[in-house]
Amino acid sequence: MSSRPVATSGPVLIVGSGLLGASLGLALRGAGVDVYLHDTSPTALRLAQDIGAGVPLSDITDPSPSLVVVAAPPDVADLCILDALRTFPSAIVTDVASVKSAVVDGVLTTLATAQQEGFAARYVGSHPMAGRESSGAGAADADLFYGRPWVVVAHEHSAPQAVLAVRMLAGDVGAVPVEMDARTHDDSVALVSHVPQLVSSLLAARLAEARSESLGLAGQGVRDTTRIAASDPRLWTAILAGNAGPVVEVLEPLRADLDDLLAHLKAAAQRGPLRGGSVGAVNKVMEAGNRGVSRLPGKHGGAPRRYALLEVLIPDKPGELGRLFTELGEIGINIEDLSLEHSAGQAVGLARIMVDPGRLNEAEKELERRGWRLITNAV
Repeated sequence: MSSRPVATSGPVLIVGSGLLGASLGLALRGAGVDVYLHDTSPTALRLAQDIGAGVPLSDITDPSPSLVVVAAPPDVADLCILDALRTFPSAIVTDVASVKSAVVDGVLTTLATAQQEGFAARYVGSHPMAGRESSGAGAADADLFYGRPWVVVAHEHSAPQAVLAVRMLAGDVGAVPVEMDARTHDDSVALVSHVPQLVSSLLAARLAEARSESLGLAGQGVRDTTRIAASDPRLWTAILAGNAGPVVEVLEPLRADLDDLLAHLKAAAQRGPLRGGSVGAVNKVMEAGNRGVSRLPGKHGGAPRRYALLEVLIPDKPGELGRLFTELGEIGINIEDLSLEHSAGQAVGLARIMVDPGRLNEAEKELERRGWRLITNAV
């Protein structure tokens, strides 16, 4: 099988063989780049090797990587970066930790104290905005980074060729390189990643002692909002501790909004829903949420678009979802987005498909003609 052309020249050493490290190894090896792996956990390293993410560094007699990627948790990333800079004096070093200020400051401060500031030119921080709630090499995917932003975080001592090497790495695995300073990155991920993780976990925690009757009513809404609550607690403890300041800056106004809403809802519970201003308070929260969602980028990072919602009941049988996709293709309908819902005890699922509003009526008529049961609403 021929490899696609890439700008990254190997060997590339990946320190850490979890989800990000193993996925990066798979993507690079798929492009024909030699990859070495190192991990303090022999089990994790063996699994990453078994899935084809790379060759253990210990098996290499004289390793001379041109690029080292540290895929270790934020609380130890700076130590791994420093070790790589000192061990491989000709290699460019980057890391993929989701916290940048603490990691960059830790590296630069230690190098300055040791009077090794010259090493800093070969280090550039980075962070691919990719991941999933599953962790470890077993969840690795060579396409994990495809189409996702990869933040390149240079510092004042970073050499231009080091920055270019990290940008090329991002592009070679299908990501879109975006340059930011460390503080802007940390403020941004606190809002779009770290606090959503906390809110999801806090909500999911309410389910731990819930009555089975309540859980039996769970629909797609609660599944969507709690999906990432299945994430690795140890990793997220390190991430949130490392980015505590920016996270607090998002949580405090969130708490103020929640406190205000609670006060009005308590008044409604005590005096009735039409007294105490509760209606206005709830409406204020919902409208603010509408405004926020409308600012999220749309498909391919473009402006948000309004689609039509096509809801199709799918029998819970092998091949039925594939048949639906095939028949939509035959009709000439592009699937802009998709979600699946499942009702407890039911033999059907609900596919919620976003399509071009101009093609909705045609899609409905054609699918009904082919025997599909539909529930449709324009959105």
